Amino acid sequence: MKRPKLMLALAVVAILAVVVLALGKGWLGDRLGAGDISNTRRPLSFQNALTKAQHEAAVGIGGSQTGAEPIAPMKQILFGDLHVHTTFSLDAFMTSLPVMNGEGAHPPADACDFARFCSALDFWALTDHAEGMTPWQWKETKKAVRQCNAVSGDPKDPDLVTFVGWEWTQSGTIPANHYGHKNVIFKDTEEERLPVRPIASRSPQGAPSCRAHLGADFWQRVGISLAAPGGNRSYYLDFTRFHADRFANRACPENGDVHSLPADCYESVATPAKLFAKLDQWGFESMVIPHGTTWGNYTPGGSSWDKQLIGNQHDPKRQYVFEVYSGHGNSEEYRPWRALNYDKENKPSCPDKGDDFLPSCFRAGEIIEARCLKEGLPAAECKKRAAQARQNYADLGNAGHLTIPGATIHDWKDANQCRDCYLPAFNYRPGGSAQYALALTNFDDAMKPKQFRFGFISSSDNHFARPGTGFKEVSRRGNTESSWVMDADVKKWLPEPEPRPLAKSIPFDRNDTKFDPVQYVEMERLSSFFTTGGLAAVHAKGRSREEIWQAFERREIYATSGERMLIWFDLLNAPGGTSKPMGAAVTLAEAPRFQVRAVGAFKQKPGCPQYSQTALGPKRLARLCKNECYNPSNERKLIERIDIIRIRPQTKAGEDVAQLIQDPWKTFKCPPNANGCSVTFTDPEFPAQGRPATYYARAIQEPAKMINADNLRCTRDANGDCKSIKPCTKIEGVPLEDDCLANKDSRAWTSPIYVSPAR
Repeated sequence: MKRPKLMLALAVVAILAVVVLALGKGWLGDRLGAGDISNTRRPLSFQNALTKAQHEAAVGIGGSQTGAEPIAPMKQILFGDLHVHTTFSLDAFMTSLPVMNGEGAHPPADACDFARFCSALDFWALTDHAEGMTPWQWKETKKAVRQCNAVSGDPKDPDLVTFVGWEWTQSGTIPANHYGHKNVIFKDTEEERLPVRPIASRSPQGAPSCRAHLGADFWQRVGISLAAPGGNRSYYLDFTRFHADRFANRACPENGDVHSLPADCYESVATPAKLFAKLDQWGFESMVIPHGTTWGNYTPGGSSWDKQLIGNQHDPKRQYVFEVYSGHGNSEEYRPWRALNYDKENKPSCPDKGDDFLPSCFRAGEIIEARCLKEGLPAAECKKRAAQARQNYADLGNAGHLTIPGATIHDWKDANQCRDCYLPAFNYRPGGSAQYALALTNFDDAMKPKQFRFGFISSSDNHFARPGTGFKEVSRRGNTESSWVMDADVKKWLPEPEPRPLAKSIPFDRNDTKFDPVQYVEMERLSSFFTTGGLAAVHAKGRSREEIWQAFERREIYATSGERMLIWFDLLNAPGGTSKPMGAAVTLAEAPRFQVRAVGAFKQKPGCPQYSQTALGPKRLARLCKNECYNPSNERKLIERIDIIRIRPQTKAGEDVAQLIQDPWKTFKCPPNANGCSVTFTDPEFPAQGRPATYYARAIQEPAKMINADNLRCTRDANGDCKSIKPCTKIEGVPLEDDCLANKDSRAWTSPIYVSPAR
């Protein structure tokens, strides 16, 4: 009798072992494909109506009003989104899970249909994270992009142009090794004109980034599979397959030409210089677009653009476009404060509190000191503990909040936030701003000083396959990233529980903890800073892929906060008696004269046009578009003012950047006029100053309700200090159906015009 029981027990153990192995290896899940794209293009009547309305707007706002040379013939203004993720990205797949308030898979096919029938874009790019992307997914990505282009009609006049690329998602631990996130976009889509594999980032420790901070190990996959709610188990099994595929993808050799590497290996590099070198080896036309440069959720405090002008860390032939705004916030404005200071040995310290900025490290000391005094301890002891708390926070950097046990989002108030920036990124890092970058000069080679010359765009950075989400301020759950915060009852899944409050700071050791990577980020506060995102606009000679790409190369492009405002910015007295549009770089001996013309976006009608309803059908329209589409009326919003920003790049090492950025340099109030606003101005100081100057315009449209426009919703005292917050997060009881609307103006940022003095 014992032998049969033993055999049965061994059989049960063997079966359980096989089941566990299958769960850990992801064998029970399916690979999610690119999906099916609707085989319908937008009606030509829709496209023609918008082109006609745009021409009428340009005529209505007029040309030069100064008697100067005529403006060049009007080009089409086309709108797009070059920063879009689907569930081919690990973070997007994770947030699509029901446990993260997700709504299920959104593959590349969804993005194509959304761009065509929901947001009615003219172009977009698929830029899933390269980190961990498998060879199979890269093939599916390219196939989906080709299918999306194939249903767009005549390539010379398509309804939608789709580009392909990836996001290079680098994150450093200190400013010295941080370069940030960049989208790599390719001009062509033919197989022979694209890399065999995407190029991911590597962590400062040398490991591929997905393995450094995004990966789940074998037992985590088993746990996810077993803990998944029964009704959704199959989707969680697909997620474990997704993870397992990434960890099975072997790393490429670190050195060697891209052509000599195995086709199916995982390729990664640690710096922009190495990324540019590999793109040079491929030899294909591409753009590299930095983004999220002020996002403090992953950017170390004190980071700046300076090191990216050293050596080959900048490639002006590829890196000539800057994403100034997205659904993760604004990265335009410079401020002189820093969240952390670093010495020459890269040791961090905590700055003092200022009148307009409260560093989180400083706030950490305030929290501990208040707790200490409440317990009746001596004031001297409490001050000592406060100082230690500030240093503990600084030592841990972006995850410094973990050194203050039991601190709530209310304890932090508005620490680390830019109080006077327009829709700022969370935990703002001003050294990564566009204005700071444009003010820099590198003098390592005195005969050839280096500067950045960017054109500006905005994007959505949407992770639910929804390009161009800013057309209407609806659906915080699907059109922003606000749903990333987990349900409160799911926190029990995390490896370590939330600690209880203590009256002293506790140093946090990343190497001796079971904390999940999501716990390193201040997710609850962060969720209040997500907006619907912006748009890239191009002044193109036509609608073709080639003509759109040429507009980017000319930097004849601009950014909007989501609304389809029309804007023209021209230098009227360019050399040779001509005018030059935004993005131009010229040399002048006289004072430059400029003109800005801006027209407001169309007000939107509720619902979707009939062509969207017909193409998608009721069920897909509801899931993908949330029954709301780009649906313009004939009435335009008003332009309230136009700001001019002047930046004079450094002409000697060490020149104070704060004194070189004038924002605004000039401001023009616009009378109420549905036809828009037109202003002209000159810079009479330019000839005598004898130094380069960079100019760009910012058009401000009348306020309207916007999602998360008031981010933390601070209640402030007479001094402007935040006394309490009401964050827009489910943890605080705010339902996902609440869009957390507040009044805010919409904006458009022109690309700069770069003017150098004649020698």
